[in-house]
Amino acid sequence: MLSDLPIRKIIHVDMDAFYASVAQLDNPELRGKPIAVGGSGRRGVISAASYEARKFGVKSAMSGNLAAKLCPELIFVKTDFERYTEISKKIRTIFFDYTNLVEPLSLDEAYLDVTENKKGHPSASLIAKEIRQRIFTEVGLTASAGISINKFIAKVASDYHKPNGQKTVNPEEVLEFLEVLDIRKFYGVGKVTAEKMYQKGIFTGIDLKNKSLDYLENHFGKSGAYYYHVVRGIHTSPVKPNRIRKSLAAERTFSENLSSEIFMLEKLNHISEEVAKRLAKNKVAGKTMTLKIKYSDFTLQTRSKTLPYYVSDKHLILETAKSLLYQEALHNSVRLLGISLSNLNTETKKVPEKKSLSVQLKIDF
Repeated sequence: MLSDLPIRKIIHVDMDAFYASVAQLDNPELRGKPIAVGGSGRRGVISAASYEARKFGVKSAMSGNLAAKLCPELIFVKTDFERYTEISKKIRTIFFDYTNLVEPLSLDEAYLDVTENKKGHPSASLIAKEIRQRIFTEVGLTASAGISINKFIAKVASDYHKPNGQKTVNPEEVLEFLEVLDIRKFYGVGKVTAEKMYQKGIFTGIDLKNKSLDYLENHFGKSGAYYYHVVRGIHTSPVKPNRIRKSLAAERTFSENLSSEIFMLEKLNHISEEVAKRLAKNKVAGKTMTLKIKYSDFTLQTRSKTLPYYVSDKHLILETAKSLLYQEALHNSVRLLGISLSNLNTETKKVPEKKSLSVQLKIDF
């Protein structure tokens, strides 16, 4: 029962077209124009697109060539992660004025638990409005927000009135909100899963809710229980101020497809060096290594190996990557290689969260 669960006041803040908006902030001549971050060149891939570009169908992960065809006036700008990080820190400083329970998901979005907040403000909706106004006034960018009783619903809600808007789903509105929600809007349901759900007659939340736990687990594996609970408003994951990194990776897309493993080894050497630098910077090491291979026909393959010890040294990373490369014959020429390390030495066992009983749903949001 929803009334048997802890009712929190959670805000999900999501910056609007962050990378593109930063470019427009730094270069006023780009404001109001369709721009794409990254992606330039014959083999480029779009990292982000302004809302002006999105109207033409331009979106992240799209090839630069296709984006340019969809929007002939598209302006390409280079990525600038140092600048994005600088802006992100300013935004998080604002968050911490309201609560210490801030869980960043990336440079441009975060969860905030304001159930008890530094301002002593009873309304999470008004706190979200104030935070968004401060971001605009102090940083010069717009943000959208979702406000509800848990992280799942808050994240879904933050996408409702983009850009520069917010939506609150009050406790008594949760079940109805989820029942009419398009299944594609459920956080955690990707394109492939949505297609599978369509085939089984699941188009909205109520369709999902009508399926039993056994049915969902049989057809969607471990994710079945997640879908069963979230459609009932049950998502007990707390806002975690110190999110534990679960993996660390680096990858490279090549200007020309590679057919020779000798050339691939040269690229893996550079990627291993980058991974080692990132491990050192984050003071972590990992046991499970995954080699990512994207072929010229865009098919993707991953090969993994779990070692009996933690590694962070470049040479050990490279040697393991080599063994994965030679594990089997390549299917085609290669356009991208990547190395990731997971099973890091920062991971700890999760402690089950206790449920708080008999919490009234009528609280001020």
